[in-house]
This record gives sequence, C-alpha cells and structure tokens, in this order.
Amino acid sequence: MNKPALIGPLMLDVGGLELTAEDREVLAHPLVGGVILFTRNYRDAGQLKALCDELLALKTPRLLLAVDHEGGRIQRFRVGFSRLPAMRSIGERLLESAPAAEAEAEQVGETIGRELSAFGIDLPFAPVLDIDHGVSGVIGDRAFGSDAQTVIHLSRAFRRGLKRAGLASTGKHYPGHGAVTADSHHELPVDRRSMAEIERCELRPFAALIADGLESIMTAHVRYTAVDDRPASLSAHWVKDILRKRLGFQGVVFTDDLSMGGAAAVGSMEDRARLALAAGSDMLLVCNDRPASVTLLDALRDVRPRPTASVRLHALYRRQELS
Repeated sequence: MNKPALIGPLMLDVGGLELTAEDREVLAHPLVGGVILFTRNYRDAGQLKALCDELLALKTPRLLLAVDHEGGRIQRFRVGFSRLPAMRSIGERLLESAPAAEAEAEQVGETIGRELSAFGIDLPFAPVLDIDHGVSGVIGDRAFGSDAQTVIHLSRAFRRGLKRAGLASTGKHYPGHGAVTADSHHELPVDRRSMAEIERCELRPFAALIADGLESIMTAHVRYTAVDDRPASLSAHWVKDILRKRLGFQGVVFTDDLSMGGAAAVGSMEDRARLALAAGSDMLLVCNDRPASVTLLDALRDVRPRPTASVRLHALYRRQELS
C-alpha cells in the first residue's frame, strides 16, 4: 500500500475574497498543510466556492480547509447559511426534553456539515467540549452546559450529525477553558486547580468522545499550574503523556492560534511553534499575522512534515472524497 503524501504542519489564513500572488506563494510552501477561513473571506456563495476551489487545486496533497463554525456568536458565514443557535440554548432545552435537545444538536451538526461540505470545507472546528463554569466570557454560551454529562450527551449528538454529513469533528479546547476568567486571545489564563479536580470535571467530555473515536482535538492556551508550567498547547506532558498515553487519543492535535496572547506569553513565534511541535501537535494554527507566518516558514526550514501526523491529517479530509 502506498503511503499518503506528506502534509505540512502549519495552517495559515488568507486576507481577502480571492487569492493574491503572495497567498499562492506562501500556501505552496511544503510546511503549509491547511487554511483556516474567516468572515473576511466570505461575500456570497459563488465567491466562497471559487475561493475554496482554488485553494483545493493549489497543491498536492491538497490543503485541509477549516473554519470556526460552531453556531451562536461563532459562525463565520451567515448570509445564505442557516442561522445556528448557541450551544447553551440546546443545553437548556435538555432540561425540558432530552430527546428534543439531542435531536436539535444532531441536526445542527448535520446542517453545519452539509453546508460547509458543499464548498469543499473539511472542518468546522467544533464541537466545544468546554464546561461553562460561569466565569469565562470567551466560552460562556458556546458550551453546551455547566456539567460534564450535558456536554457529553449533546456533543455526541452533534458529532453524529456532523459525521453523517461526511465531516470530522474537532473537540476544543483541551483540556478545558471554561474555568478561567482571562481570555486566551489576549493573555495567558491560569487555572490553579489540582489534576484530580480537572480529571473529575474538565477531562470527562474529552475522554468520552475520545472513546467514541473523536477525529481531532484543539488544545488551549491555558496554564494549569498544578500540572505543568507551560500552556497545555505547548506542553508535552498534556499532549504526549495525558492526551496520547493516558486518554489513548489517536487523532489529530491542533493548536489554537499561535498568534493569540496566551501563546505569545512564552516567547517568539518560532519559540511557540517549536514548543508545539516538540509537544506532539500535528498542525499549528498561525492566523491574522502574515509577516509572522512568512518569517516562521523561513525559521522552520529545518523542519519536515511528519509521516505519522500526515496519516492522521489525511483522515480529516471530508468523507465524500474518500468514497
């Protein structure tokens, strides 16, 4: 059997509605394996389809296409797409009717999968597996609920719908962002709870969905001081020891955006990227900073795409292409 072609470990972004000459040059670099899309990349269905078609035809193996498209306030494409509820509203419905809430979560997952797949997009970077402790503004109503069982129950339903539409899921933000007040987009949040407490609460949804076969996970730029001095996204202990060995996760590990303040606290972009790769991450997001992306590609000229990571990443291509 032929080994799959190597996929680069960086996921970058593009600035507008169509590709520039610089975009094509940057994305053709062998270390670039994916593109994340934003609201600025969408005007209408025809334009988005043309952009995605060009991205998909740009290189071999093709780029992995992703977008943050969870529902509620995190929905990058709106006009012409179904308006999706915040996940908290589905969790609240669970108190009234568990079957109705489960059906709604599954339908939302299928809708996201069907609509994104029509444009060639592989991943919605969902579902959110964080537990809402009532203190995190950046998580808040993005979470299904304030207890692990609600999150497990509804995220499983969401994933069933997404899978039925041919797309893989990404559970985030491992090992849990919902118990800290700071926003990791701007600073490095610190969670001082014990590992035992984190296991009793935050890790339960991740463990449950990993047991179900969850395809990918996004790590959090949060420092859990009782466990490791480094943020989980840059920590070999969190990724290799706990996620891979203890929880048995076999899928893709994405970092959250390395341009965020929570990652910047540890050093330069090159420092962050090398720490993330050493920690065992398969793909690193670097968004909203093209100069840093270009500099990073040059700084990592000694890095090569990894065969094991490439096998995992190939499994995330939307299922229609594999049939």
